Amino acid sequence: MDLNLKIAIQAAVHGGAEIMKIYQLDDLGVEYKEDNSPLTLADEKCNDIINSYLINTEFPIISEENKQLDFSERKDWETCWIVDPLDGTKEFVKRNGEFTVNIALVKNGKPLLGVIYVPVTKELYFADVSKGLTLKSTLSDHKVDIDNLVSLSKEIKPSIPNKELVRVVGSRSHMNEATENFVASLKKDYKEVEIVSKGSSLKFCLVAEGKADIYPRFAPTMEWDTAAGQAICEAVGLKVISKETNKPLLYNKKNLLNPWFKVN
Repeated sequence: MDLNLKIAIQAAVHGGAEIMKIYQLDDLGVEYKEDNSPLTLADEKCNDIINSYLINTEFPIISEENKQLDFSERKDWETCWIVDPLDGTKEFVKRNGEFTVNIALVKNGKPLLGVIYVPVTKELYFADVSKGLTLKSTLSDHKVDIDNLVSLSKEIKPSIPNKELVRVVGSRSHMNEATENFVASLKKDYKEVEIVSKGSSLKFCLVAEGKADIYPRFAPTMEWDTAAGQAICEAVGLKVISKETNKPLLYNKKNLLNPWFKVN
């Protein structure tokens, strides 16, 4: 296994363990950012842990909870980490379990490696895009036997398309008119359209492992929300396509805000 992927896996699992310590507390330490999005003590603690792992690699880090550097400082980064220490903070605050730790390594704007860890269920997804391989493992505790992980994991694959049923991933926190219109348009081509609701980057995982068929995201996301999920999907042969360019999403852009996109 790639050394950087091993480091990212260890960082995600260790960070997830720290998240669960706070998840069990009565007070989650919720604050609100300028855009009114929630920030918890778990975001900050997990971010510190992930940074402690990734700082030992040769690559700089873009994280939701780090100070964002101006593009003039980032523009010459060929390779960098993109991190969301707690994706789905709203789901965390609701205590529905649908939140993740996301870590990706990107080169020239394209995802190379991706890790998504689900602390509540201890499900771990990890991908190496160049090898076309995405694996899933369910850990017994918040520790990982990195040397034996591959043998203890199973390869995941997307579903085979059919005209009888299409399962569309929707967000628990974001379902707008554009998404509803897209879902309605699918009814022309499929006998049945089913909505599968999920929070955080788990939406990417559902499509990658064949539990859903398409994920339209016609609402704002940031690069750290999608980089790891895109790596996992691309490694199984799926595309994460920008509605603006009709090409795959790119990373370490001047503006870290993503355009709308579709996964299938």
